[in-house]
Amino acid sequence: MKNIKYLFIFLGLLALVSCTKDFEDINTNPNSPSAVQPSLLLRQVIYDFGENMSYEGFVAGDLLSQHRTALDFNLFDRHALKSPQLGGNPWPVFYTNLRDNEIILNQSRTVETFSVYEGPALILKAYMTAGLTDLFGDVPYFEAFNGVNGTVTPAYDLQEDIYLNENGILDNLNKGIAAIEAYSDVTPLEGDILFNGDLSAWVRFANSLKIKHLLRISGQVDVSAELQTIFDGGNYITSNIQNAIFNFTNTDPNSFRLAQLRVGDFNNFVLSETMGDILTELNDTRIKTFFRPFSNSSTGEFNGLINGIDPSETSVNLSDYSLAGTPFREDTSSLDANFITAWEVQFALAEAAARNLIVADAQNLYETGVALAFNYWNTELPVDYLIGNAAFNAAGTTAVQQIITQKWIANVINGYEGWVEYRRTGFPELGTISASFNNDLIPVRMPYPAEEDALNNENYTIAAVATDDNSINVKVWWNE
Repeated sequence: MKNIKYLFIFLGLLALVSCTKDFEDINTNPNSPSAVQPSLLLRQVIYDFGENMSYEGFVAGDLLSQHRTALDFNLFDRHALKSPQLGGNPWPVFYTNLRDNEIILNQSRTVETFSVYEGPALILKAYMTAGLTDLFGDVPYFEAFNGVNGTVTPAYDLQEDIYLNENGILDNLNKGIAAIEAYSDVTPLEGDILFNGDLSAWVRFANSLKIKHLLRISGQVDVSAELQTIFDGGNYITSNIQNAIFNFTNTDPNSFRLAQLRVGDFNNFVLSETMGDILTELNDTRIKTFFRPFSNSSTGEFNGLINGIDPSETSVNLSDYSLAGTPFREDTSSLDANFITAWEVQFALAEAAARNLIVADAQNLYETGVALAFNYWNTELPVDYLIGNAAFNAAGTTAVQQIITQKWIANVINGYEGWVEYRRTGFPELGTISASFNNDLIPVRMPYPAEEDALNNENYTIAAVATDDNSINVKVWWNE
């Protein structure tokens, strides 16, 4: 009896070993690829990041920069940034796409036929990383994006190191350019919905990003020589036809997301009083592109609402305020997902010239930026615009204020850029919101999301202590 018992045990173990040995073969679908082609991933990363950040720009970024005001779901508009509503949680957008981009980068370095993707992947990594750290400050970076082979609880790195260290933002931009310039094979870059595979355009993109982010850290680092070299070289985005953008359509699934949401969500956002006042003072005709006359107007007027109202104490009639214009709902084919544009680059160079960081004609750069921005938003530049209230004034800080204000106007739905530039410069002057949850202070960083406390607690705790318990009022490194 014992021998029979041992025989059954032996046969059972033999079967288990056999099943385990064949498990991978049995459970692998031969018709399903084990790795995603980099062309498909590149398309996905560019589209997913651009679409999500355009949506975030409308429903959250535009509230922080006071382009728009929210009516009902407005805890975020009242600066309770730990309570994201229709938007306001960009953290997973960054990390999901940085993780997928890392797959492209790894493939480009391990598969010879994919080497064409290395430069663009490095540039995209720098681009998304800069957006991430500019919002949150210190973030998981050097140990992040590779949980399969690395750690799922990465340490938080200092923003200064993320910008300046090897494999950081500026280094990756330089390495991305170098990889493209060293590429000599004939395999095309596929899946590129920004530049249709034009590698020279990626170099212009990288140089444009260097201008932007060198200026952003110029309060902490001497960037004059590098900025001057890039400016003198002239190999950056200079016309709207070169912009790093992709177009939305008028049909699902590639229309702007606000066109796909219910009308109640769309009607929750109206012209901010701050935006209305600035556009009115400048006699800026873009107000007709960005917004609609309010319904109760008999003369086509526009009316804005102060940010951060308390709906339990303030009664609002939607017909008394201007809704977003038709490009954001009925005709989204006129909208772009904006990575960086010629007008943004011109304004950055104009500011650099006004601050004596480069030797250049600040007025000419400013006026070129204004013209490009009007053209980008499909609005004719009035012949008297640049000789009226928008005329360039080189005196004192006025020039910088004018430059940043024009950049702020054009930055509608461009992620959180309007708010980031306000934090850096203090321009334009934003209004005190109506019913603040933040003691009437304009936030200067995004808070780490609650899931970080749960999933990466040890490292999160260190970062939270460094930001006064994850406070939205602690400045990031380049803004200290």
